[in-house]
Order: sequence, then structure tokens, then C-alpha cells
Amino acid sequence: MNYFFILGNHPDLSAAELRAYFKPEKELLFRNVYMAQLPDFDAAQAVRALGGTIKIGRLIKTISKQEIEKTALEELLKAPKQGKFNFGISVYGKLRLPQGNLGLDLKTALKKEGISCRFVTSREETLSSVVVEQNKLVRGGRELIFIGTEDGIYFGITEAVQAFKELSSRDYGRPGRDDHSGMLPPKLAQIMINLAQAKKSEILLDPFCGSGTILTEGLLLGYTKLYGSDISGRAIDDTKLNMEWIAKRAELHYDLRLSILDALDLSKHIASNSIGAIVTETYLGPQRGRVDHQLVSAELRVLYSKVLEQCARIIKPGGHIVMALPIFSQTNTKINPSIPAGLTKKDSFVYGRAGQRVFREIIILEKK
Repeated sequence: MNYFFILGNHPDLSAAELRAYFKPEKELLFRNVYMAQLPDFDAAQAVRALGGTIKIGRLIKTISKQEIEKTALEELLKAPKQGKFNFGISVYGKLRLPQGNLGLDLKTALKKEGISCRFVTSREETLSSVVVEQNKLVRGGRELIFIGTEDGIYFGITEAVQAFKELSSRDYGRPGRDDHSGMLPPKLAQIMINLAQAKKSEILLDPFCGSGTILTEGLLLGYTKLYGSDISGRAIDDTKLNMEWIAKRAELHYDLRLSILDALDLSKHIASNSIGAIVTETYLGPQRGRVDHQLVSAELRVLYSKVLEQCARIIKPGGHIVMALPIFSQTNTKINPSIPAGLTKKDSFVYGRAGQRVFREIIILEKK
């Protein structure tokens, strides 16, 4: 089966997540569209587990520009219908298509067949996941997808979209929040956990757990052995509260170990070679006021190097450490900690949006 994935604002990072999650034999990354040949899977379940994916759909065939209207109409005619039928069109890649004209032509053709329908439009060339969900284009309708590449036009239909309401609820609705310290977005936590590629039976550790975003997202992704530590007692209390909240909502059970602990003392409290994956957003430095970035960078570099030494001792051979480090956007300063013996650097990605004072660099390390 051939599938497409419409990626978020950081397509390289999202594509890396997909490779880690599916391990496809054949793939194509074209701008913000990832295509792969994969065994059949539940798209609705997968899109809830993939923080970097906005839409998932099935590729039907490759067509020429002259075949667009005929192919689209054939798909709409065979789609199941109950009551009024909604459909929309999204175009990606190297293709210029007047969706409005095509949509109206398709609407006219469907009405001639006695089908009551509505053509869903947007100001953009692509329909957002919000528009697709609110207009029921997956359940009871159709979103037609056209992807233009050098090899031709790929045609497909959307099968699932990002669960934006659930993500927002987990981000802003959690009972334990510390807005002053900043919090990791749930979808970035999902991406980082998936990049770690640990077995669900392994221990997932976050040594800077904050309000517990990585641990709660880990629970939702199927990890039940969860360790969290933080130097702040409030952070531990917030994590415990948020874990209980998520577990009750999702009716999940878990084995949770929380400790007020300096990350520089991890190996004193956790056995060597016992942790399956370490996923964490480290302390990113001062978030407010005037900051001497050179001084802060030097201090953080020492801190991260020492923390990585601790992580190298407790993680299992073959295990991955996925960390979010700061990039100070005002000075474009990256902090590159020394990598201790036994760890190798696999990849690095930048995550952020325009206007942020501090971006995140996501690094992936593996224990030899």
C-alpha cells in the first residue's frame, strides 16, 4: 500500500519521526509531503501517535494533468454517501491547479448524478486539518489530494488528520502548569519519543521532567514504565498530577517512579544499563530579562556535558538519548556539549517559529 503524509512546519524532523516509526523500505520526501510504501495500518491511530504529521492518506495512482477531473470524479462517485456529501481539494508540490474551477465542475457533475453535495473551500491552496475535520471530509466526505512532483502527479485521498482538539486539551487543559518555566508542546514530545525508538516494554526516563509532558505523552504512546526526575519539587508535584489526569481520561495503567533529583546525580540512583530511552528537554537557561548569551552558553555547555556522562552510564547499549537543547535566536548561538565516550551523535534538527527568543535543537544520541 502506498501512503502520503502531510508534514508540519519542520518537515525534516517530521520525516525523521516517520522513518523511526515505520522504518519504510521505499520513501520519497518532497517539500512538506512524505510518501512511502508501507503495509496496511490504521491511519486514525497513527496520526494520533505522530506529532509531526498533519494528514495521512492513501495514494491511489499517478496521473497526468489531463486526467485530473476524470480521476477526481470517479473517486467522488464511488465514495460512500449518507445525506449531503462534502468534498474538498488540496494541492501540494509542483502543481498549479485552479481548485475553485475544478471543484465547481465536479459539483455540477455530481448534481447531474442526483448527488446533493457541497464543495468545501479555503483561502489557501490546501485545506487545514481543522477545515477537514469540521467539514467531515474524512468521515462521510472526501478530501482529494494532488501532489505534483518531477515524476508526475500523485492522486490520493485523506484518511486521517491531526487530532488538534486533543493536543490543545493536553497542552492547555492539564491541571499542573508552570507557564513561567515554559512547557514542551505535546506534539514535539511525541516526535522526540518516537525518535528514541524504544520498545514499549522498556523504561522511558525524563531527567528534567518539568510538568510531565514527555511522560504523559509516553503513556499515551504505550509506555507503561515511566521514570521522571527534576530538581524542583513543584515540577514533581505537577507531573504526578498530570499523569493521574491523563491516565484517568484515557483509562490507562502505569508504573511511575518520580524523584526530586539533580540530573548530575542520576547514576547514583539509577542502575547502570537499565534505561531503554532517555527523552528530555533540558534546562534552557533564563527565559526572561537581560541575558548574557555567551556566559549562559558556556555554563549550559558544561551542564549538558556532565548530564550526558550520567545518561551514558544508565542507558542500555543500543538505547537512544533524545534531547532538546537551546539555540539563542538573537545571537544564533548553538550549544554543543561534549559527547562522552560510548555515545554517538545520530542526528540534529532545529525546532522553533519566527519571533521566539529561544529555539530548540533536537539531538539524537545512541549508546554503542
